[in-house]
Amino acid sequence: MSSPLGLSICYDLRFPEISLALRRAGAEVLTFPSAFTVPTGSAHWEVLLRARAIESQCYVVAAAQSGRNHEGRTSYGHALVVDPWGAVVAQCREGPGLCYAEIDLPYLHRLRRDMPVLDHRRHDLYGAVGLGGAQ
Repeated sequence: MSSPLGLSICYDLRFPEISLALRRAGAEVLTFPSAFTVPTGSAHWEVLLRARAIESQCYVVAAAQSGRNHEGRTSYGHALVVDPWGAVVAQCREGPGLCYAEIDLPYLHRLRRDMPVLDHRRHDLYGAVGLGGAQ
């Protein structure tokens, strides 16, 4: 079974509007390949990924560069998969690695049905972000 995939990059993780726009466009899985620095990664990486999963009710798959990229930069790493409830279901902590997670679409659909937050959003109060830009 295939699932609509929303593609972003690591800096996009800081802007929930992008994830919400991808969700409205039909995404069930959001991706955030990254190269977060160690200071920002240790402070923000997991919490932002979990927040994007919860607010969009999507699985979040986040591949992450790890280690020294060049003399002036070290990447945080910590690849993660987060479910739409915000639980980390797979991760790689330090160094190179590979993690696997089951994407349970019936669970995602049940969660969205039981808690239809997308239907409850007040675009009349907060505005809307469309795939073609702000509306």
